[in-house]
Amino acid sequence: MVADRERALARLHSQIRACTKCVAAGYLPSALPIVAGKAIDRVMIIGQAPGAVELTTGLPFSGRAGAELRRWLAEAGIDGSHLPYRTSITKCFPGKAASGAGDRRPSPPEIALCAPWVEAELALMRPRVVLLVGTLAIDRFWGRVPLSEVVGRSRTDGDRVLIPLPHPSGASRWLNAPANRRKLRQALVIVRRKVRGLDNAASAARMRSST
Repeated sequence: MVADRERALARLHSQIRACTKCVAAGYLPSALPIVAGKAIDRVMIIGQAPGAVELTTGLPFSGRAGAELRRWLAEAGIDGSHLPYRTSITKCFPGKAASGAGDRRPSPPEIALCAPWVEAELALMRPRVVLLVGTLAIDRFWGRVPLSEVVGRSRTDGDRVLIPLPHPSGASRWLNAPANRRKLRQALVIVRRKVRGLDNAASAARMRSST
């Protein structure tokens, strides 16, 4: 039942937001885990980690990179009024990179500490479509491969479809190449097709239940 899933998701979110494992291990000075979504979501976005703007909003993908991602989703037919379930490989802002170019990439130990939360989200939500945003999420669920080899493709993983996307951050230069922009457009076509398939299946199920 949806109500049971809503209660289970609320408990999981409370547990995630109370997590201080990376602080206890000395990787972060403070913890503010960020995640958002509804029990009815069938599409899940998995990014790298929250950014500095997310610390003020408390919502994933609410900074400039998030705005770009929402433009991509709109192109793929996903209405901005109902974004998919949003989470990340690590749930806290990792701080700025030492180089000053973008945010710090979470370390393998931080990723390992957060991994049970990601697995719990997947087990509870059972998304049918998972958008892997950026190399950290792609490495975790697809394998370590160049972006140019996976963006524009999809793969079935059990009951879900994995669709890799580049990171929408302005710090990334990958999309400067016209060939890579074409790969992104191809990926968004796949997203549109998969989400439309979910909508059609849901409509058919409703029609069957009403007869």
